[in-house]
Amino acid sequence: MTSLQRREQLIQVGRALFAAKGFEAVSVEEIAANAKVSKPIVYEHFGGKEGLYAVIVDREMQTLTSTITATLTDPDMHPRQIVEKAALALLTYIEQNADGFQVLVRDSPSTDPAGSFSSLLGDISLQVEDLLTASFKRQKLPTKGVPYYAQMLVGMIVFTGQYWADRPKVSKEQLAAYIVDLAWHGLSRLEAKPELRFEGRHAKDRPAPTDANATDRASERADQAEA
Repeated sequence: MTSLQRREQLIQVGRALFAAKGFEAVSVEEIAANAKVSKPIVYEHFGGKEGLYAVIVDREMQTLTSTITATLTDPDMHPRQIVEKAALALLTYIEQNADGFQVLVRDSPSTDPAGSFSSLLGDISLQVEDLLTASFKRQKLPTKGVPYYAQMLVGMIVFTGQYWADRPKVSKEQLAAYIVDLAWHGLSRLEAKPELRFEGRHAKDRPAPTDANATDRASERADQAEA
């Protein structure tokens, strides 16, 4: 086995162990034993488990970043298509890189916030925010809430993906359809000044809401007319 092949072997072994047990619970001895090499080989290639972990996280971050951002680069794409592509892209990554995803979402020992999974989600949220801002302006909606809507969308896709990773009872396409159904029907009916209807300081001063089903049907007809 060449030095490069050995390095790749250690990365594969380390990724599986970190995914299953977490960083703190894995030792250099365990990595070496699973790779059927001596401890000095691990140190020679990575300087210890910290170095191996950093390489694994960096590789997974790059893969996930390129996967997601590729779906967010076309400002002329229909907004619903953007949501569909982003949801499918993340779920495909989870499906094809189960161990890598588990490594990313576990608690990280890294002291560098720029290298964390949360920082990656923050970067993606900023890209979503730019797309939403442009969409809101076209619809003449206030953009004050856009940063929060961006966080909601990204969080909904990511946390649903985490749940699905442990309970893959539906296909990724079906799950993406669930996500888009909830996200799109919310985004397509945004109010310029959303308010709480039943709770909050001013809710009791307002008349009771109209028939929700009738309102939804009217909104659906309006959406179809605009399409």
